[in-house]
Amino acid sequence: MTIKTSQDSDDSLFFCTFTCFNWIPLFEITNFYSEIYKWFDILVERECKIIAYVIMPNHCHFIVFVPSKENISKLVANGKRFMAYEIVKRLQNIGKLKLLKDLEESVDPNEKKIGKRHNVFQPSFDAKPIFSEKFLFQKLDYIHHNPVSGKWNLVEVCTEYEHSSAKYYEFGEFGIYPVTHYEDVFG
Repeated sequence: MTIKTSQDSDDSLFFCTFTCFNWIPLFEITNFYSEIYKWFDILVERECKIIAYVIMPNHCHFIVFVPSKENISKLVANGKRFMAYEIVKRLQNIGKLKLLKDLEESVDPNEKKIGKRHNVFQPSFDAKPIFSEKFLFQKLDYIHHNPVSGKWNLVEVCTEYEHSSAKYYEFGEFGIYPVTHYEDVFG
């Protein structure tokens, strides 16, 4: 089931998260990071602005500015759908047949009837509107410290994680993907 996030008619800023099915590290297994950047490019073409991000092995957090003509639920749902096709293709190409079979067998029979073949992502995603500077800073900190927190420990210092905008907010240097500073959209 997809969670619908309401979006007023005004431009909006959102903290979003989507997760691979059962927290399987599909982004890492398929080296999928560049495809998420391509999806960010599609969002930017639609006049959205990526404010901050971190792409973890099995989930992605990002803050995005969404103009009033767009709908965050549709943008993320469509993105997940097309990314799922590419992840399945990559799993086939690298011979991860058991994993593909597991993802296929996990699909609910009712969803199979409407054409769903694999569970690649958790069925819903999180999209929380950002109305206050306090909440914005809390989410920026959460996103950027994700690679060094809890069980992850992917790097020693958050600015060293390449699939994150932490370096930009700490040193003013873009990482792999250029972001728009929150001051340019949050006022």
